[in-house]
Amino acid sequence: MFVTLVARVSLRQYVTHEYFDGVPTVTWASLKVSQHQVVIGFDLDMTLLDTRPGIAATWRALTVSTGVHVDADLAVSRLGPPLRQEVAEWFPPERVEEAVDLYRSLYPSHAIAPAVALPGSLEALAAVRAAGGRIVVITSKLGRLASLHLAHLGIPVDNVYGDVFHAEKAAVLIEIGASVYVGDHVADMQAGVLAGVPAVGVTSGPCSAAELRAAGATEVFADLHPFPAFLQRMISVGRAGSGD
Repeated sequence: MFVTLVARVSLRQYVTHEYFDGVPTVTWASLKVSQHQVVIGFDLDMTLLDTRPGIAATWRALTVSTGVHVDADLAVSRLGPPLRQEVAEWFPPERVEEAVDLYRSLYPSHAIAPAVALPGSLEALAAVRAAGGRIVVITSKLGRLASLHLAHLGIPVDNVYGDVFHAEKAAVLIEIGASVYVGDHVADMQAGVLAGVPAVGVTSGPCSAAELRAAGATEVFADLHPFPAFLQRMISVGRAGSGD
């Protein structure tokens, strides 16, 4: 069940700022948690779900509908930034909005069914629930399309924030009092840094471990299988730091 409002929890983060190749990063020194509740933000595409087959199918359908060639394989190799940015690589400026609208109209019938959960993602979400935490999806994808993916796969979350990227994601992280943000793109790591929130990177998307670390990742995993242990470790540190 999706809700439209996220209640702000009483959460205070103590972070230290360090530098990796001149880039500020955030490390979790300790965390004071009220009633042991944490708020974990997750990106969607290539963090929780492998949406590449359906997105490629949508791009191919857009090519058929418009007559404008889009290299679907290239487009899905660089998922992360807003749709308009990719559309602008293929369409003239005066047709970008038309193409964006058409792409989004084609998306439900082409992209939802092929998507699958990435390795470790369901276990990561279950770990957040087991810890009494809140799950918030924060994605550059339109919110209603992100919600269709989650509903199709039966993945319950507390809220979905869509059509946000980079600094906009940082603003959401601050608004919801996020404890951690998990993503696969350098812009996700930078959003965490901007928000003062530890960022966990996964290399299931277009960015390498080195790129994610350089952008400010506190931890980098190949997939989300290690996340439950990471979360438990961070909660334990937070409880010890708070005296609970």
